[in-house]
Amino acid sequence: MFWPMLAVVLAFCGIAVLGVLAARVLVEVRRLARQVSESSLRITRAAEDLERAATPLAQQTSNTMRQD
Repeated sequence: MFWPMLAVVLAFCGIAVLGVLAARVLVEVRRLARQVSESSLRITRAAEDLERAATPLAQQTSNTMRQD
Protein backbone atom coordinates (compact mmCIF):
# COMPACT_ATOMS: atom_id res chain seq x y z
CA MET A 1 0.00 0.00 0.00
CA PHE A 2 2.93 2.33 0.59
CA TRP A 3 4.25 2.25 -3.00
CA PRO A 4 0.96 3.07 -4.73
CA MET A 5 0.38 6.01 -2.36
CA LEU A 6 3.93 7.24 -2.94
CA ALA A 7 3.36 7.03 -6.69
CA VAL A 8 0.15 9.06 -6.38
CA VAL A 9 1.86 11.71 -4.23
CA LEU A 10 4.81 11.99 -6.61
CA ALA A 11 2.46 12.22 -9.59
CA PHE A 12 0.51 15.00 -7.87
CA CYS A 13 3.73 16.87 -7.06
CA GLY A 14 4.90 16.51 -10.66
CA ILE A 15 1.63 17.91 -11.98
CA ALA A 16 1.78 20.77 -9.46
CA VAL A 17 5.31 21.66 -10.58
CA LEU A 18 4.23 21.59 -14.22
CA GLY A 19 1.30 23.86 -13.36
CA VAL A 20 3.56 26.40 -11.66
CA LEU A 21 5.97 26.37 -14.59
CA ALA A 22 3.09 26.78 -17.06
CA ALA A 23 1.86 29.81 -15.11
CA ARG A 24 5.33 31.36 -15.20
CA VAL A 25 5.57 30.75 -18.95
CA LEU A 26 2.17 32.39 -19.43
CA VAL A 27 3.27 35.48 -17.52
CA GLU A 28 6.48 35.78 -19.55
CA VAL A 29 4.63 35.29 -22.85
CA ARG A 30 2.24 38.10 -21.95
CA ARG A 31 5.17 40.34 -21.04
CA LEU A 32 6.91 39.53 -24.31
CA ALA A 33 3.73 40.20 -26.30
CA ARG A 34 3.40 43.58 -24.61
CA GLN A 35 7.01 44.46 -25.45
CA VAL A 36 6.56 43.37 -29.07
CA SER A 37 3.44 45.53 -29.33
CA GLU A 38 5.25 48.56 -27.91
CA SER A 39 8.20 48.01 -30.23
CA SER A 40 5.90 47.74 -33.21
CA LEU A 41 4.27 51.05 -32.32
CA ARG A 42 7.67 52.71 -31.90
CA ILE A 43 8.84 51.40 -35.28
CA THR A 44 5.66 52.68 -36.93
CA ARG A 45 6.12 56.11 -35.35
CA ALA A 46 9.78 56.21 -36.39
CA ALA A 47 8.88 55.26 -39.97
CA GLU A 48 6.27 58.02 -40.09
CA ASP A 49 8.78 60.54 -38.70
CA LEU A 50 11.36 59.45 -41.25
CA GLU A 51 8.85 59.79 -44.07
CA ARG A 52 7.87 63.28 -42.89
CA ALA A 53 11.53 64.30 -42.63
CA ALA A 54 12.42 62.86 -46.03
CA THR A 55 9.60 64.56 -47.96
CA PRO A 56 11.12 68.08 -48.00
CA LEU A 57 14.53 66.64 -48.85
CA ALA A 58 13.07 64.71 -51.76
CA GLN A 59 11.29 67.82 -53.02
CA GLN A 60 14.48 69.84 -52.71
CA THR A 61 16.44 67.18 -54.61
CA SER A 62 13.75 67.07 -57.28
CA ASN A 63 13.88 70.86 -57.71
CA THR A 64 17.69 70.79 -57.93
CA MET A 65 17.59 68.10 -60.62
CA ARG A 66 15.11 70.14 -62.70
CA GLN A 67 17.28 73.23 -62.57
CA ASP A 68 20.37 71.41 -63.93
